[in-house]
Amino acid sequence: MSASKFRTGLVLAAVAISALSTSACLNRGANRPRLAYEERPVEALYNTGYQRVQARRWADAVDYFQEVERQHPYSEWSRRAILMQIYAYYQDNHYQEAIAAADRFIALFPGNPSAPYAFYMKAICNFEQITDVGRDQGYALAALDGLREVARRYPGTPYAIDATVKMDMVNDQLAGKEMAIGRYYQRNNQPLAAINRYKTVIDNPAYQRTSHTPEALYRLVEINLVLGLKEEAMRNGSVLGFNYPGSPWYAEAYALLTEEGATPEVAPTAQRESWLRRLIPG
Repeated sequence: MSASKFRTGLVLAAVAISALSTSACLNRGANRPRLAYEERPVEALYNTGYQRVQARRWADAVDYFQEVERQHPYSEWSRRAILMQIYAYYQDNHYQEAIAAADRFIALFPGNPSAPYAFYMKAICNFEQITDVGRDQGYALAALDGLREVARRYPGTPYAIDATVKMDMVNDQLAGKEMAIGRYYQRNNQPLAAINRYKTVIDNPAYQRTSHTPEALYRLVEINLVLGLKEEAMRNGSVLGFNYPGSPWYAEAYALLTEEGATPEVAPTAQRESWLRRLIPG
């Protein structure tokens, strides 16, 4: 998954709705002093914070929204201010602070109509920190848990729809991690350990629709031929040919099996479009 981040329309739209409905904590480092306490009308504090958001002065915006919370902790304005803190922290790439603000909102207002946004933002903050498959996948696992929670709690909502798409992306990432480990074991002459990783990709229903399944089947053909398990290699090759006859991985598997005198019944075909390309052209 690319390290570059994108800002979904859901993030901005939900906050904008919250802000428009108004008609009008955490300190980020020792070098940034907190606003001096001065009792001011809540509308003035909130609107100043919102103006800072519009100016993309995220840290300043958070200061004013925190002041709304501090001076008017049990008001409707405080609820809205927490939502705006989530958004400002997120835009400023302060993911942990955004998650903490989302957790605070969920704890204080679990049944509020804006709770789906808080759950969604927790998942998105982890999603945007996912790194390449060569590193620890803690953020990917946390994102997957959060996205599943959104889809489970709020089915049919735009948040759930977007979460479902992103779950497929995270599963592809996690399957890619299994493949990377499997290749490592295979290169280092640990075939049984490699087989276990490849079978995880094939047997896990969440990974079966990912882009890594054809390669996993091919790798099993490759390893089983090396181990002299021709029947097992043929079985994996048949599964690969039946499901992905146009895949380059099947063409490779077909060639290997043919060299071993175990020509599969299904011949490779011209490469077909992947399910992902059919779903999202281009």
